[in-house]
Amino acid sequence: MRREKILIVDDETEIGELICLYLAKEGYQTITALDGYGAIDMVEKQKPDLIILDIQLPDLDGFEVCLELRKKTKAPIIFLSCKSDDLDKILGLGVGGDDYITKPFSPGEMVARVKAHLRRSRMLVEPSSDGQEPLRYGELAIEPRSFTVKLRGEPVPLSAKEYQLLLLLAQHPNRVFSLDQLFTQVWESPSIGDPRTVMVHISNIRKKIEPDPAQPTYIVTVRGGGYKFNGAPSEIEAVP
Repeated sequence: MRREKILIVDDETEIGELICLYLAKEGYQTITALDGYGAIDMVEKQKPDLIILDIQLPDLDGFEVCLELRKKTKAPIIFLSCKSDDLDKILGLGVGGDDYITKPFSPGEMVARVKAHLRRSRMLVEPSSDGQEPLRYGELAIEPRSFTVKLRGEPVPLSAKEYQLLLLLAQHPNRVFSLDQLFTQVWESPSIGDPRTVMVHISNIRKKIEPDPAQPTYIVTVRGGGYKFNGAPSEIEAVP
């Protein structure tokens, strides 16, 4: 069985070595980069399965690096930061990050989140036979077998987490999911920690699929409840 490869990008060598140590104990292959340009080069050459990316780097900041990496890979990206500012979290998730961990962190928590993200990534490339029927909601079409989302026949560029959230909601139309339920099912964590993680991803999805993101018609906010996918699917047919 292939050992999954994880790239750790951090200019603090002690932290990088600590993360490598814990991940190696779990059987993962680890590679490292000390700056942003090194990370971009490493992703092109090594094609890691997951990236742990510090925000404060000596050349580019983590947000700039993430934007570049998203042009090259769909691998989950977990941001690391010594700041707990809400703005940093929102920015990190908004530029394509999948998760955010604040320093100092528990190595056990880090390993748990890495496992959850990799497990979800494997599901995207090795789908089960259940719940794989194509869905169509008006001009929006979702094809789980090929992980394709199209709007008016044009592909919609979604990140892995955005796709997983959209699929979960669309497969259960009119069912209200709380923030905790969405986080638990998509991030596979028993505790949400910060609701902005889900909220930012929902906002990103709306910008990509809604005619007017300020007045959404697909993913609707239920005050005090969470989110639901509005309406019933049209006649099921394959995505063109």
